[in-house]
Amino acid sequence: MIYAGHDALWTQWREGLRGARMHHAWLLAGKKGLGKMAFAMAAARELVAVPGVPQLDGQHPDVLVLTALPKDEKEEKKRDAGEPYETKRNIAVEQIRAVQRRLTTRPTLGSRRAVIIDPADDLEKGSANALLKSLEEPPAGTLFLLVAHRPARLLPTIRSRCRVLRFPTLPDEEVDRVLGREAPEADAATRAAAVLAAGGSPGAALAFVSQDLARLDALMRQIVREGDAHFALRGRLAAEIGTRPDRERIAAVLDLARSTLAGMTTDAPRERLPAIVEAHADLVALAGQAPTYNFDPGLLVMQIGGLLASAAGASSHADA
Repeated sequence: MIYAGHDALWTQWREGLRGARMHHAWLLAGKKGLGKMAFAMAAARELVAVPGVPQLDGQHPDVLVLTALPKDEKEEKKRDAGEPYETKRNIAVEQIRAVQRRLTTRPTLGSRRAVIIDPADDLEKGSANALLKSLEEPPAGTLFLLVAHRPARLLPTIRSRCRVLRFPTLPDEEVDRVLGREAPEADAATRAAAVLAAGGSPGAALAFVSQDLARLDALMRQIVREGDAHFALRGRLAAEIGTRPDRERIAAVLDLARSTLAGMTTDAPRERLPAIVEAHADLVALAGQAPTYNFDPGLLVMQIGGLLASAAGASSHADA
């Protein structure tokens, strides 16, 4: 997938690459679904390329990628078969230490090596502290690219050692163009709802289509408009999400709920804004906790519904 909105970022990266002293750590920050990982992979391959030497297709030995591992052996088999799979909640300290052992050797093909961590905001505490040691004393020729959807979750000491590339959200018309190209099966109504819910993120719009979130979107908007004093709408919301939603679906639901509330701040009556803003802040906090805590999916879904209902006003807040 080709991402728009990266031209200025490539200019910054290449200016840094041509500099006498390339900064050793870069933080790729921005909303999920803006192509940060695709940029990191392309930038890493550009970094390790040796002039006059043909570059390898596929995985490059001098580009090391750390991401969450499969949750268990069953999910590991799915990964090996090229199927979608569930991951562990965090990037473990053992993964960081394994890479650090690799960094004691020379790069395989040239003089440079890149380490990509995606997402860096999923590092557990021990992993973050271990990474900090490498950022404080980076091995010669090694550059770190940290992908972060919520950079505020990173240690301040890690952020302070990185040069930041901020990925902007895209105009709605550009997101719609991406949907037309990547999801031509989506009808006009679904595309319109996806663009509205995505908040400028092509990846979020594509997740909206692939996760079939149109009915969920309509339910969430109804809850925020009308409240849910008798829990009937929350019951429908839970049924629509499913009894055993995987982590990817939960993440998409949380993103949709936040987008729903954020979008309603422009048209809501002034007296309702405090309730909407408070509910949105609570959803942001919940979304930050969900990847790291072992929530019961059913309770989590009801909590999301309760926060949406609370945004309908004081009359609904007590029932949320």
